Amino acid sequence: MQTVDRIHMKAAIEPVFRVAMEVEHWPAILSHYRWVRTLERRGTEALVEMAAWRPFGRLRYPTWWVSEMVVDLPSAQVHYRHVRGITTGMDVVWRLEPLAGGTEVTIVHQWSGPSWPLVGAAAAEWIIGPVFVHGIASRTLAGIKRYVEEAVTQ
Repeated sequence: MQTVDRIHMKAAIEPVFRVAMEVEHWPAILSHYRWVRTLERRGTEALVEMAAWRPFGRLRYPTWWVSEMVVDLPSAQVHYRHVRGITTGMDVVWRLEPLAGGTEVTIVHQWSGPSWPLVGAAAAEWIIGPVFVHGIASRTLAGIKRYVEEAVTQ
């Protein structure tokens, strides 16, 4: 399973990258995040616990995972490896690229699916990736876009 979410933000790369790597602040700016906790920190590496809501109309489905996070300052990337939760083994990379008038942000999630006999890969490809992963990642990018673009205009 692979999902790719991309958005252009009308803000310089520095503030966008700062928000992308300061995940502890996401619940304050992203309404679908329930919490983000740093469990361990070692320089540019951290173990983070994240929980978000995946809305379905008026209903909200709770999601939760723990990731090893590595911030790559020179390349303006943030890497995650999910180590706990249903998405254990998922690799995620946030790539930020300065473009004229702003920053292009791309999030790529790659995963072979849960270790459920017979249905794991299908569940990842047809439900978990497009419904849950994309549903949360697209809201995260849209929320960060609103936040950094509002900060630019103030």
